[in-house]
Amino acid sequence: MADKPDLAEIGRFDKSKLKKTETQEKNTLPTKETIEQEKQN
Repeated sequence: MADKPDLAEIGRFDKSKLKKTETQEKNTLPTKETIEQEKQN
């Protein structure tokens, strides 16, 4: 059936071809104190 993915491809995937990346959190959520300060202004 064409609507089901071919899981055999997953078994042949070569992880060594992937590049190493560093994840960095760019958009942090504000703290409760920060939100309260914004409400007061």
